[in-house]
Amino acid sequence: MHSPPIRRALISVSNKLGLADFARELTEQGVEIFSTGGTRRHLTQEGIQVQDVAHYTGFPEMMDGRVKTLHPKIFAGILCRHDREDDMEALAENRILTFELVVVNLYPFEATISREGVTVEEAVEQIDIGGPSLVRAAAKNHQFTSIVTRPEQYAAVLEEIRTSGSTTFETRRHLAGEAFERTASYDRAISDYFTQSGSDATFPESVHVDYQIKMNLRYGENPHQRAAVYRQLGSCGPSLLTAQQLNGKELSYNNLLDLDSALRIAKSYTDPAAVVVKHNNPCGAAVADDLAAALRAALDGDPVSAFGSVLGFNRTIDVATAEVLAAPGLFIEAIVAPDFQAAAVGVLTTVPKWRDNVRLMQVGRIEESASSMEMRHLMGGMLIQDSDDSVESPDDWQMVTSTQPDDDLWGDLEFGWTIVRHIKSNAIAVCGQRALYGAGAGQMSRVDAVEIAIKKSGSRCQGAVLCSDAFFPFPDSIHRAAEAGIAAIIQPGGSRRDNEVIDACNHFNLPMVFTGRRHFKH
Repeated sequence: MHSPPIRRALISVSNKLGLADFARELTEQGVEIFSTGGTRRHLTQEGIQVQDVAHYTGFPEMMDGRVKTLHPKIFAGILCRHDREDDMEALAENRILTFELVVVNLYPFEATISREGVTVEEAVEQIDIGGPSLVRAAAKNHQFTSIVTRPEQYAAVLEEIRTSGSTTFETRRHLAGEAFERTASYDRAISDYFTQSGSDATFPESVHVDYQIKMNLRYGENPHQRAAVYRQLGSCGPSLLTAQQLNGKELSYNNLLDLDSALRIAKSYTDPAAVVVKHNNPCGAAVADDLAAALRAALDGDPVSAFGSVLGFNRTIDVATAEVLAAPGLFIEAIVAPDFQAAAVGVLTTVPKWRDNVRLMQVGRIEESASSMEMRHLMGGMLIQDSDDSVESPDDWQMVTSTQPDDDLWGDLEFGWTIVRHIKSNAIAVCGQRALYGAGAGQMSRVDAVEIAIKKSGSRCQGAVLCSDAFFPFPDSIHRAAEAGIAAIIQPGGSRRDNEVIDACNHFNLPMVFTGRRHFKH
């Protein structure tokens, strides 16, 4: 397959990351660069010689840059078939130059509409017209033209130009595929914005979500399953997909699931919080005045299950916290936190026996984000719902028993009501001193979940609170809680036998709060 030498490049980008070095190398390889507007100014300021597209076409930019590259002298130079004499003659007759390389990334429409308070006018101005046209033209003519749409592609393209003065057909075809995917996802984002803006419908008629591969994983949930992780395009805010890994082995499928759970739980607390996660359920969690104290309390929740766990924090890990983690007898798979002090990284990567393997994930500043949608795949379809991350106020809760909890118990009830929504249903959490003592997770019977949580908590049940993600269908769980020494109960209410459950609590002088909101998690 004929690969024409790359003599000219047309460059017009919004994302300037790495552009100056890329363009400088192109000029060193003898490639003449043409550009427009802000891209041309950026390259000129970097000392790179650039030809002005407006000077070449004889047609100035107009309408605040809305019209720049939409000209036959540009598109003919991109679309010409180098092996067709009539195409080349048409170029010569009209004094049109060929462009063998087109470098374009699009106006940041997705990032713009993700900003809070953005107006329709602001969104409209970020709809790229010339960019997608250039991308599609170059991708269509990939037999002769290379199209680059992402800074991550610069290095590979440069390497081929250094080697042969051109790119291979295989590379051009691959780049064309990525280019068409980019314009398709861009148009989907615009379409979704206009069809959903101002609509009274809770959910859109159709859903388009674009993902880009982040990396292949060694295997999936089990060694016989293949797996990869993808990043959602246009997604904003800190996450594991944008985190920096400071240490450790490559992440596994299960690591990512557990780390995501740990991060979600940790960021749901405002005070310094530490969370211990095993098999996607918290087996330890606590808040305290400082992170090291929170960690000690979280690890005390279920020390046996904490071995080989994943930990999440909502504050920077300092040396004191790192020293708790590095204590003998612990084994930690991975840790996620907003940041790590350099000295803390030094402790974690030199002291414990697992220092070489522990994954340290730095996600940056985390804060409670606005509610979003979550999706679950079914065979042949998908479920979509609001994320269960709304903030609840104790002022809206109902005191349904004659006995009321004291201030300390109220604090534990608030802590426990936050943690129980993150435990698989049927879920019970026994908590005290703003820490999780024991969890009964994923049980088909609620009373069985109560038994497990009480067993895990042991003698710490005395004076603790019991939290249930859904109502008690029978008073048997209340009897068991009272026998164990539980001092207060919180649950949504809503059972046909609520009165029987309330009567049982009153019989044992056991305070109980109804929140009015269920928190099943499947």
